[in-house]
Amino acid sequence: MAVVDVERYGAFSVNSVGIERAPFPLSFSVRELPGCWVVHATAAQAGELADILAGNAMDTVAVMDVATNSFLDDQYVQWTPSRIAAHQGIGCSPHDLSALARGVPGLGDEALIMHGEDLSGFLSGWSPYELTVVAMRDTPDAEQLDEMALAIGTADFSRPILPTLPGCCLWYSGHDDCYVWLESTNRHVPRAVFRRLLALMAGSALVTAEHVEVTEPDDSFVEAVIGEHGHWTGVLGAGSPTTVTVNLSAVSERWMLSHPVPQQVDRIAVYDAVKASWHLDKP
Repeated sequence: MAVVDVERYGAFSVNSVGIERAPFPLSFSVRELPGCWVVHATAAQAGELADILAGNAMDTVAVMDVATNSFLDDQYVQWTPSRIAAHQGIGCSPHDLSALARGVPGLGDEALIMHGEDLSGFLSGWSPYELTVVAMRDTPDAEQLDEMALAIGTADFSRPILPTLPGCCLWYSGHDDCYVWLESTNRHVPRAVFRRLLALMAGSALVTAEHVEVTEPDDSFVEAVIGEHGHWTGVLGAGSPTTVTVNLSAVSERWMLSHPVPQQVDRIAVYDAVKASWHLDKP
């Protein structure tokens, strides 16, 4: 399985819940709907999922919205996405969305079209607190980009967005360096996200320097959990310098910040850092 480089200031390390600053829980919810799988999850920064997004982006990605404090001019105005891409050494084609984007969630004034394999490089070394990405096989023309922007801008967010974007295979929305909303035509993408979340949470407990390497759980582990239930939360349990436990709770719906973290434990995910392996226990 993949080895993940978990950084010291990842999403699970820097986010907290409430005035008591309780540790932010892992949450994962997946639904299979006509035409796509829909995932809502916490906690992951866009950069922590960049390789998953890039690996399932087919040929082309359209970055439809970027908001960040990482790139500001001397007047504290954010750089344009194309300027950020140039700084990152990424070739792309900008497209003006200002006429459609004003005040619309998920849309910025400028969209970027780039090769799917370049998304990881675009996100390397910085963190957008808002990001919207759409992936497709073919490079869209200006009219198609405007149609995509219009579909996103008029979306009913109680329903999947991906089916309203013809020819697209993946839609990602990241919010507050923490919240993940992802839709994909590939059934393996939700499983990849769940594997990554577990590795990121384990890494947040193990990291003592700038980063630590954590091996993701294998497919059988993930299938055993997701196959049993579609909605989970997880918090760190008792551990040691070389062992991490994540107490997993099956819940009836996707977790939201207003929800209390469940107290019951239904499965315990255990990571052995010495053996670089995972196993499941019952409470």
